[in-house]
Amino acid sequence: MPLADTFREIVDSLPDDWTDLELDLRILDESQYVEAASFMVTCNAQPYSKHDWHFRLLVAHRFGHAAAAPAVHGTLKLLDDAGIAGELAVRQVRQGRVEVRQMWGMPQSVRDELRRVRAQ
Repeated sequence: MPLADTFREIVDSLPDDWTDLELDLRILDESQYVEAASFMVTCNAQPYSKHDWHFRLLVAHRFGHAAAAPAVHGTLKLLDDAGIAGELAVRQVRQGRVEVRQMWGMPQSVRDELRRVRAQ
């Protein structure tokens, strides 16, 4: 199964309140590692050294310090289009966390919008 489709299945299987997702990616043909690394930079993948998996992907749902899910999906689609086969493994999923933001001095319209987004 293509990497982008596998990623889409993983994301679709998560509850709506997931916040962080940690994945590992293994490139099946290690001779394509450098080419894959040039694509993986678009989603800030972290390479492993001396490990059986090649990259760690950190994915954020609505907020956080990680790549957005659409960016990771697009990167994996680029790998698929380039003919680079691989395997994904879910390592950790965090859910139920909320964004903490300084609200002092914010107009009421901003507060209302953030409240509306968090309620979804």
